[in-house]
Amino acid sequence: MSGAGSPHSLSSRLRSLRPAAFGADPAGERLARIRRSPNFADGVFQNPEGARARPSGGSMVEFAKIYFAKESRARRVPLGPVPVHPTTRADLARPAASGLRITWMGHSSVLAEIDGRRVLFDPVWGERCSPFGFAGPKRLHPVPAPLAALGSVDVVVISHDHYDHLDLPTIRALASTDTVFAVPLGVGAHLERWGVSPDRLRELDWNESTEVGGIRLTATPARHFCGRGLRNQQHTLWASWVVTGPEHRIYHSGDTGYFPGFKDIGTEHGPFDVTMIQIGAYSEYWPKNHTGDRPDPGPWPDIHMTPDEGVRAQLDLQQGKPHGVMLPIHWGTFNLAPHPWHEPAERTLHAGHKVGQSVATPRPGQPFEPSALASAHPWWREVAETPSGGWAAWPAVTAATVKDDREPDLAGDR
Repeated sequence: MSGAGSPHSLSSRLRSLRPAAFGADPAGERLARIRRSPNFADGVFQNPEGARARPSGGSMVEFAKIYFAKESRARRVPLGPVPVHPTTRADLARPAASGLRITWMGHSSVLAEIDGRRVLFDPVWGERCSPFGFAGPKRLHPVPAPLAALGSVDVVVISHDHYDHLDLPTIRALASTDTVFAVPLGVGAHLERWGVSPDRLRELDWNESTEVGGIRLTATPARHFCGRGLRNQQHTLWASWVVTGPEHRIYHSGDTGYFPGFKDIGTEHGPFDVTMIQIGAYSEYWPKNHTGDRPDPGPWPDIHMTPDEGVRAQLDLQQGKPHGVMLPIHWGTFNLAPHPWHEPAERTLHAGHKVGQSVATPRPGQPFEPSALASAHPWWREVAETPSGGWAAWPAVTAATVKDDREPDLAGDR
């Protein structure tokens, strides 16, 4: 059937009216591959341990009361300008002495220079993580450096298709380069609509790998969900990522709740020199898909990790003991949850101290080499509201203090 009144022409017209920021739905062979995935069942992608990908959440009425309360709003943003490190192209042009250098650009955007290659995770250079330029969460600090200052990027890695991880203007800017894009299954449909050539896409299901310039990228499981448009069909996958070079290996969690699969990832691919782990934008009101044991008590949902869960995941990934450097991500750049702005970093630093885990706390844009990492510095205290109980005095991490460390009074942080 064809013609102006056919269902095919109607669906084509409707697709043409869809805002570009919504991306595109998988179709054709891409959709057929999705349906063949062992992680796709009952018409949607499934989370590990059989948890639903888009479960029900807490009371949105209660969430709204907290989120829009005047006092709560004030504490979710810094009191002054965030001290961004002015990264330059010259800074990044110098080879990493150790062969591994990490630059956190804010939120989950990280430039990893590993064994002579450059990997850019979840690049978001836009002003808002939203389909609209006039509404939605706005940046709390400027981008530390323009995209051009990064120099050539060998591969861009996307964890999933939410707006704070997959940014239309950033992808369009990168589409004009010759970089390769490694993405979870189904996400390639968005990128093709935005101008990325199909021959530059590496679209992977969980536990599939690809090689780019001598480094190996593996999509590994995560516990989250997907969606950009008004109709969220759960037809694009979400993933964490392992990148392995000749000398180093690193891990980026994307967005995820805590789940036992971190141990499997660590056994299969670890230990890691650096892990980039989501520890922000948690809330008891987020969707819940709990099916297993949680590392800390309380009604925390399963699509994002708390700082304590993030450190627990770090130990799982490192085969049960402190190892390498943990970089906290998914905090500080956008106001996405009701917790105080500084709380994710503050609590992660403390949780790392308790178990003897090295935690990197660079300012946005500040490159560091894990092998030469200095002591953690809580720079956010310079621009955050002081908790009612004051800031905790962080002890040096030694065998004695780790055992005897006590939980500081964080009541003023909550």
